[in-house]
Amino acid sequence: MLPDVMMLLPRFPAFAFMIFTLIYGILSGPALSDEMLDEKSFDKWLGELRVEATERGIRADIISDALDGVKLIPRVIELDRKQPEFTMTFDQYLGRVVSQARIKKGARLLRENRALLDEVSEKYGVQPQYIVALWGIETDFGRLTGGFSVVRALVTLSFDGRRSAYFRKELLNALQILNEGHIVNAKMTGSWAGAMGQSQFMPSSFLNFAVDYDGDGRRDIWTTRADVFASAANYLSRSGWQGDQTWGRQVRLPDGFDAALVGHKVKKTLSEWQDIGVRQTNSTDLPAYDMKASVILPDTGRGENPKASEKSNRAFLVYDNFRATLKWNRSDFFALAVGHLADAIVGR
Repeated sequence: MLPDVMMLLPRFPAFAFMIFTLIYGILSGPALSDEMLDEKSFDKWLGELRVEATERGIRADIISDALDGVKLIPRVIELDRKQPEFTMTFDQYLGRVVSQARIKKGARLLRENRALLDEVSEKYGVQPQYIVALWGIETDFGRLTGGFSVVRALVTLSFDGRRSAYFRKELLNALQILNEGHIVNAKMTGSWAGAMGQSQFMPSSFLNFAVDYDGDGRRDIWTTRADVFASAANYLSRSGWQGDQTWGRQVRLPDGFDAALVGHKVKKTLSEWQDIGVRQTNSTDLPAYDMKASVILPDTGRGENPKASEKSNRAFLVYDNFRATLKWNRSDFFALAVGHLADAIVGR
């Protein structure tokens, strides 16, 4: 959902940001531009925003509560300007995101929420372990959801000008969420880029996929687990998830494997990959399922870190559910991590 960094990690979730800061240290960046410090320019821009919000049907009290006295957040601009370069190998990334502590916690939370997760799974056709895995990777199971005011962050990014059109739409979507009464402005918190709640949805994703599963009239992805789980499952389901399939598997490639066959654009049945010489990691035959798959090599330069110096030799066959996960976050690393964590949570 987030431009630029979204290609690396999910809607730039709070946990991903924590990883980056641990690796690269405290981020720094330039102060706001002279234009942004021009109060008259900002006041004019804000007035135009109010008009547009009103024309979209946002109530006057919502606009007033959200925008009266709103201030720009210089730190948001710093973070947007200084998004760290992604140079981890896949193994390094996996070790940080799918840690043993996270696996253990995920397995416990799966057990504790089993009845609710099974109910949600039955309705949306998404296996419980994948819902828990997304929850864990996005926000460490709701622990790290971000402390920025979503409205203030989006006001800042909208006014900044670098990607103003995108963030202005998200800002207006955030006002719509407030207008519908799902949350109040003071409690609408998230990442510096506006990703919200335990599922880290951008406002547009919230409007498209968030679910009021407990029927209280609010789609609460901040504090209500039923809504968090159902919203994640609804997102995957509407992205093409198949509840009777897995995401993929690690494989062994034959010597002399044609590099032209690597990548998401090449799809073959498992039997076709078998004929080419692709095998499971223990050298046994591939499963006899009528499924199409692609071969990806996350550390080859066709992945996300072509500058990484220590490359793993891992190869994966990935299925349609992997592609569905990519609609949540267009990152091979992220989708592979979701699959690995989901498998590990249930002991695979």
